[in-house]
Amino acid sequence: MLTNRDFRPVTLGDREFFVRHYQKYPQVHSDNTFTNMVCWNHFAHYEYAYVRGNLVLSSTIEEKTTFRPPIGPRDPSVLADVIRLAVAEGDDVPLVLVDNPSKSWITGVYPGLPLYTDRNYHEYLYRTRDLADLSGKKFQTIRHHLNKFQRNCMPEIELITGKNLNEVRDFLVRWCEWKNCDKEPILAHEKDAVFFAISHFAELGLMGLAIRVRGSIGAMALFEPLNETTAVVHFEKGLPDCEGIYKSINQETARLLLDRFPYINRESDMGVSGLREAKMRYHPDHMIEVYYAIKKDLLDLIAK
Repeated sequence: MLTNRDFRPVTLGDREFFVRHYQKYPQVHSDNTFTNMVCWNHFAHYEYAYVRGNLVLSSTIEEKTTFRPPIGPRDPSVLADVIRLAVAEGDDVPLVLVDNPSKSWITGVYPGLPLYTDRNYHEYLYRTRDLADLSGKKFQTIRHHLNKFQRNCMPEIELITGKNLNEVRDFLVRWCEWKNCDKEPILAHEKDAVFFAISHFAELGLMGLAIRVRGSIGAMALFEPLNETTAVVHFEKGLPDCEGIYKSINQETARLLLDRFPYINRESDMGVSGLREAKMRYHPDHMIEVYYAIKKDLLDLIAK
């Protein structure tokens, strides 16, 4: 029987375990990546258990705990354990981030269990070629802004390496001062997350790109492989000094990844309307849909 005692906090030292497990069971949603969990651990308090070959993840935000479907060989007994624990220890929405393959499996095991769509955490998957080339009428406005950016700002593109990490860190300090991160709770948490990523850039196996404008870094992106066909962009930041710099870092990241990954996951919009509009403007190829179950339905399921 799975209990809280089987869980341990996700730490930087667990990376090799997660890498090996995800090689066997590739992920499609960025929230399950090791990088996401360890960078945001101060906020979401990720824990994991390993039971009968399955990885079980939980997170606790503002004292509300949620669980994810088991990751590993499809074992109905492990699923039943996760559901029982979710009902006992989770909040009103205790089972979350159920992707489509897991949804098919769960509804096959429990045909009567309702699973509800969670649009705020659907992730945007783009064709890398689309983001790199920006060809066709649908990208005409973006191309216009990029051309203006190139003329006015004369950017220099460079990889993030050990040689410029301190400059990237200085850029992030300036970005947080501009955004007033410490006054906005979510931005304050994001500040901690991105600084953790920069501080452990090599240990996390991250890749990164920076844009230098008039000698100083004005934008950066951090990304990594999500699975064999998809890269995921975890962080993307830019200063307002040069209009169009966000569009440029987006395109340059795609150009760098084009020969290796046919798709780029640019994560969810978390229900933020302006962010949703910006992501839709780039015409995603499709969405990585996720679902959740509520405690009442899970209780009814257990009672049967």
